[in-house]
Amino acid sequence: MSSLNHCIKFELDIKDVNIVFKDYFYKSIKLQKHKIYEAELIQPACPFCGSLDLLHNGHLITNIHYPTANASLPVIIRLAKQRVKCRACDHWSMAQSELVNKYCSISNASKLKVLSALTEDRSMTSIARENNVSINTVQRVLGNCSHRFIDSYEYLPAHLAFDEFKGVDRQLHFICLAGDNHQVVQILRTRYKKTLLKYFGRFSPQARANVKTVTMDLNFYYQDIVRACFPNAQIVIDRFHMIQMLTRSFNSLRVQIMKTFDKRSRQYQLLKSPWKLYLKKFDELEKVHPRYNWHYKDCLTQAQAVTEGINTSTALENSYNLMQSFIQAVETGNTHELKSLINCQDQIGTLMHKTLLTFKHNLTAVLNGAELPYSNGCLEGFNRKIKQIERTAFGYSNFTNLLTRIRLEEDLYKEKEPNSLLMVA
Repeated sequence: MSSLNHCIKFELDIKDVNIVFKDYFYKSIKLQKHKIYEAELIQPACPFCGSLDLLHNGHLITNIHYPTANASLPVIIRLAKQRVKCRACDHWSMAQSELVNKYCSISNASKLKVLSALTEDRSMTSIARENNVSINTVQRVLGNCSHRFIDSYEYLPAHLAFDEFKGVDRQLHFICLAGDNHQVVQILRTRYKKTLLKYFGRFSPQARANVKTVTMDLNFYYQDIVRACFPNAQIVIDRFHMIQMLTRSFNSLRVQIMKTFDKRSRQYQLLKSPWKLYLKKFDELEKVHPRYNWHYKDCLTQAQAVTEGINTSTALENSYNLMQSFIQAVETGNTHELKSLINCQDQIGTLMHKTLLTFKHNLTAVLNGAELPYSNGCLEGFNRKIKQIERTAFGYSNFTNLLTRIRLEEDLYKEKEPNSLLMVA
């Protein structure tokens, strides 16, 4: 082996002994400078019978795109593949290498580099520009991974979390995560009840019986799915969604009462200007150092402003005290206090009363949400990652591509065959 061949192979990290490099030079292609390597791919033996008695019949020259550290200087390997005829079995063949697939001009190393870049939060345009390939090539590498996910219907985690997110064409897609390790169980195109029952019905009875808890929001038909598919599962309402419903109800009542006062009145300004303080815990409000507020022209602490604001209406004061007590009971897991608050008969707003009535209809699931440590926090964080993936790509029009990109970026890609992902035309 010549020193030139050895040095070029070392530089390009090519270990195929049948490839022999002969020369290299620079050439301008489409007004861009390229580094060209000339090499020959030798056919040592017949791939059909293994005979060494071969008749050479010319070469097929292929320009192969190869990855490089400097994206401004693309590398092309001008590979001359030997065509041979076996004198023993009379078969014609052409030399093949792991460097590149048959009938392809993109090296496998370039495809692996593209696949590695697809696991990062980057656009396909930037990936194609960095690897000196077309965007269609990046899309083919992504599409080649779409059918490589292994879905087993023999096991389900003991703790599941249900939710949905907006994806293709602003439709809501169903997502299910494992509550323990926060890994994706499945992402479905729709969240329809029929689709979910069909999917979970494919699992074995032992797998469905293994599920102990399912955490969700107050979506009414999710509970029907849990009762139909998971006989041993407890329904857990997420704590965040409970408190969110309660604070929205209180906020609606505050706005309703605020509009009954004149816009220039002190009561109106106390209910409008410090609106964020009403949604905070009362224990976290400033109670020592008063500050001047030009809206209501007075120097008050945060606690004094909130107290004076809720005193403008009995219903608003009762709703505020109920909301504060409910939040504290949820954080401490006091189920007895929650029961009494849900059955509260005080004068409160209409929307607040409807919220408590909803909690009463789902009392067992609400109490499980306060008592058990499971929540949809992992799922909300994962949905945030999905939004970032969609934002980077300016949205997706193909659900399969979106699903594949999510799986790749979350390192949940499972490969059936080590070299099969490289078989991209």
